[in-house]
Amino acid sequence: MNIIVGLGNPGEQYENTRHNSGFMAVNALAKRLGLVWQTNKKIKAETAGGQKLILIKPQNFMNNSGQSVTAVLSYYKLLPKKFGILKTAKADLSKILTIIHDDLDIELGKYKISVNSRSAGHKGVQSIIDRLKTKNFKRLRIGIRTPALEKIPADKFVLQKLNEQEKNIISQIILKIIGEIK
Repeated sequence: MNIIVGLGNPGEQYENTRHNSGFMAVNALAKRLGLVWQTNKKIKAETAGGQKLILIKPQNFMNNSGQSVTAVLSYYKLLPKKFGILKTAKADLSKILTIIHDDLDIELGKYKISVNSRSAGHKGVQSIIDRLKTKNFKRLRIGIRTPALEKIPADKFVLQKLNEQEKNIISQIILKIIGEIK
């Protein structure tokens, strides 16, 4: 089974913001695969998929993404056997868990794939690392950095709506990312 989690914030006011790039990516993937989103209250997330691929949009806010990710892995019985013990830091979830999220350190129009890397200050990713007690999962990081970041604080920048040009650029990157997902 492959779990792909798009990070973002729930609610209409956060749609089309830089911080919701992960939601945009899994929405595009669901559309391409003809999958329908359903709310699963047990795991506090919207899900789409079947036996081999599950797409997830956590419905608690970005900084609490780890709660939903842990609940999803538990629900599908994919947590490491020694979950909760310090040895889980060596658990390799990179074959089953992919997190897609925005990244301030990457220029708009680019993306990076990483495995077993630190959060680099991304609070949603840090929440997942803290809850799983491992950073050994795959990440698809969508660049959102623009010159506007120099003029406003990062926490305000990520919650701004994308302009049309930025939306188009991110849409193109998402299409490339979808091609990377196997």
